[in-house]
Amino acid sequence: MHDQQIVVAGGTGGLGSELVRMLAAEGACVVASYRSNAARAEQLAGAATLVQADLGVAADRARLLDAAPGLTGLAVYTGNPVRVPDFEEALRLSHEVNFLGPILLAREAAARMRESGTPGSIVLVATMQAAALFPGSTAYAAAKAALVHSARILAKECRGKADIRVNAVCPGVNQAGMAEASIAAGKYEPYLTGGVIPRYGRASDVARAVRFFLEPDGYVTGQVLTVDGGLTL
Repeated sequence: MHDQQIVVAGGTGGLGSELVRMLAAEGACVVASYRSNAARAEQLAGAATLVQADLGVAADRARLLDAAPGLTGLAVYTGNPVRVPDFEEALRLSHEVNFLGPILLAREAAARMRESGTPGSIVLVATMQAAALFPGSTAYAAAKAALVHSARILAKECRGKADIRVNAVCPGVNQAGMAEASIAAGKYEPYLTGGVIPRYGRASDVARAVRFFLEPDGYVTGQVLTVDGGLTL
């Protein structure tokens, strides 16, 4: 990954920060965005260029991509579990944060790669709930499922154009990121004690999957990789 210019949107969170550190250790020039938690972001100051950005704002997306003028890779980790009591509000919030901002950023990144003739890779991080049915997950899962489907459409639109690849990764239950609260509450304990999964996922499990898709000169596009230890089986 030496000298690759990679933007990791949401790269300062529990899952994204693992990828940022991995890429930086391999010599990549990493730009990591955060929305509001500046204190947490500063912990990555030595590994990445930090950019405050709300993906729902066009100017913020442009500023984020501007920070990597030789963009070769984009990984979008941003998301929100939309744990709000009003269902209609949850649907709107999820659409904006889990779908609209990420897919707009992905399309804008692809356009920049295409215009510059730069081969590159885009990875959109969704959730296992976009690949399987979990009661009560409509607001969150529907937006993420739309993100996965749109990633594959974008991959087809980019096929053969400057070698731009687009893939999606769907994490399962992880000990970092948004699933931490659910694990602490015991929500997924039956899957562990019942032998459905051997352990909870780690941020490194997801990072390795995303890194695979970001590999220069890769030969995979339009695919969805579920990293969940077999839970959705």
